[in-house]
Amino acid sequence: MRNSFAKKITEMAQKDSSIILIVGDLGFGVLDDFANKLPNQYINAGVTEQSMMSMAAGLASQGFRPFVYSIANFPIFRCFEQIRNDVSYMGNPVTIVAVGAGLSYGNLGYSHHAIEDIAAIRSLTGFEIYAPCDGSEVEVSLELIIASSKPSYLRLGKGGEKEISNETLSILNIESANINNHGSILFTGSIGSRVLEAKELLVAKGVTPQVISCHSLNDTSIQKLIRAVGNFPIMVVEEHSKIGGLGSWIIESADEMDMQLKVSRIDLRNHSISKLGDQSFLLDEAGVTAENISAKFLNLVGR
Repeated sequence: MRNSFAKKITEMAQKDSSIILIVGDLGFGVLDDFANKLPNQYINAGVTEQSMMSMAAGLASQGFRPFVYSIANFPIFRCFEQIRNDVSYMGNPVTIVAVGAGLSYGNLGYSHHAIEDIAAIRSLTGFEIYAPCDGSEVEVSLELIIASSKPSYLRLGKGGEKEISNETLSILNIESANINNHGSILFTGSIGSRVLEAKELLVAKGVTPQVISCHSLNDTSIQKLIRAVGNFPIMVVEEHSKIGGLGSWIIESADEMDMQLKVSRIDLRNHSISKLGDQSFLLDEAGVTAENISAKFLNLVGR
């Protein structure tokens, strides 16, 4: 996803001089092409997350489209006050690009986890959230971001993700979904590869759920999603805390819509911050596995 982001944002910025890329003293190698081709649209703000977020808000207020790029925990939690006061409350169209969402940087310990980030951004006014599953969805997300005038949060994996969006249904096309009585599995971000492994296990048992990538998240898209899939069983799988993520958003929205859903959830509620290891190891330890997803889905549909 990082490489797809770097390639697409460079192409877009070459055509649009209002696009400014601000980094926190990282991204070397990945973003070199942007920096070399567009030095006047590239700012290395150093290790000053609070300052670079306010800088981005100031640029946005003057008609620029700044993208603030850093490892996921830094541009959210370290400068949340600046995001709230300068970006959200002022409605400045800043895009926060968080690389290594979820447990991607698990080897560096819990300080580098980003598993409450969606909840944090959801609590603010006016933000649109994008959590693509692969490079193709990164490109789609960037196009949607530039077409919008709202603040946005782009949640990326660490890199090396498989291209899987051709095997899933996009939330953008949800109104044309053909959901059968086996229901659907909804996911967001790079966890999708595990969901597709679970689908293979389910198909072998005669159960064929629709797998839906929820990469473009706002109240409108969530409500459309609920209307499309809500008459059948739903499982939500996410690399995020149980609180405030995709599953919570769906349940809260359904309540506001006065709809009763049959929902099961797999998330990071069983994650222990005391454990150290790579992303795959930590997901296994938290129970976010293809086997657990398939078993829980079978229980959901009564099989």
